[in-house]
Amino acid sequence: MPARAATAFDAGWLASRRWFRSKQRNLVAVELHDAARLAGSHWLLVLEARYADGGDERYLVPAVGDGALHEPDDGEGTWLAMVAAMADGRVVDGDGSRFRFHALGEAGELVSPLGPADERRLAVEQSNSSVRVGDRLMLKIYRLLEPGENPELEVSRFLTAAGFRHTPGLHGWAAAEMAGTSATAAMLQELVPARGDGWAWLLASLGAPPQGPLEALAGVAQIGGITAEMHAALASRPDDLAFPARPAEAAERRAWREAAERELDAALATLAEPERSRLAAVRGAVRRRFAAIEADAGVTLQRIHGDYHLGQLLRTEGGFAVVDFEGEPARPLAERRMPASPLRDVAGMLRSLDYAVRTVERDGPDGFDHQGWLANARAAFVAAYGGEAVAHEGLLTAFEAAKACYEVRYEASNRPDWTWLPLEALERLAP
Repeated sequence: MPARAATAFDAGWLASRRWFRSKQRNLVAVELHDAARLAGSHWLLVLEARYADGGDERYLVPAVGDGALHEPDDGEGTWLAMVAAMADGRVVDGDGSRFRFHALGEAGELVSPLGPADERRLAVEQSNSSVRVGDRLMLKIYRLLEPGENPELEVSRFLTAAGFRHTPGLHGWAAAEMAGTSATAAMLQELVPARGDGWAWLLASLGAPPQGPLEALAGVAQIGGITAEMHAALASRPDDLAFPARPAEAAERRAWREAAERELDAALATLAEPERSRLAAVRGAVRRRFAAIEADAGVTLQRIHGDYHLGQLLRTEGGFAVVDFEGEPARPLAERRMPASPLRDVAGMLRSLDYAVRTVERDGPDGFDHQGWLANARAAFVAAYGGEAVAHEGLLTAFEAAKACYEVRYEASNRPDWTWLPLEALERLAP
């Protein structure tokens, strides 16, 4: 184990990383839990973060150097070494940890001609890190090592096998094994040539009338069709215990309703006046909406995207690709893997459309009928999706209201000036 690694990656360094998850907790110490030599001077470090509340977390930090280590820069070859380990199906041991690398499909053929100059870490990152490798691969590194398989890897592998064509194909992955548990450490996917994400595409389209909004309506309908294909693919192998497809049982529907009611109560508790009184005025009506979740016995239960919005779509030459099946990062991994109603995804996209239109309406061109366009876009998306979204309108409205409650809580905690947007949505959905 490299002796000087612990001093290079201390608590101050970890707390300053954009991918560090627990910024709201009191971080008291960071220790080097283990280190595995990947190849040459390239290492995989596991840092243990300890908190004042007694909890701890483990983070993956690729590093490079002889003696003193540092996070890799592009061109030093560390990212490529991880990809090569996948292509070779390598097993890399530390003192107490083991990293298992896996390849799928033509990973070896894609990696063999590449050199260090072919790796470029993306500047935009959230809770993970992404690296472009050559012109055909994207490496994603999961920094927080959570016991269990990451749902993004699990779903990507399933959709690749099912032949779903609107998501990047999976080429490999890595798992970190520690103390009898396994955590997803990295994933290698097809690089999708894109012109940005769905959010940027829609804002640009709505800001360029008259042709832009007309073309955007067609795009929204296309997204509805892709969403239906995604859900059909996720339900295509109901005998797979991890990907069931069946009617939701009464106890499951009751749990969904109770979760929605807790979200409403949490939103109310987060608000200050006068917004609190606005939500309190419609609380009873919103709760009555939630009754549809438990009452609708015909709803399907299956695996879903789990955090579905315009930002999870890449705008491609021929349409859109769905990405990031990790679910809402703030929720426990086991909860993100749980099957749910596909209408939760539909509701998430409807809320995203609402956010986009309100954003453009605030700063966009005068004279454009934003509300008329939104009504047409919602109708186009639901019609193209079809199925349960059409047959279970009350249930869809209930899930949309639950999502708006989550948005109220998020905005009140992070962007108080935006709390009006989901509040207005709840006032519209409540009657």
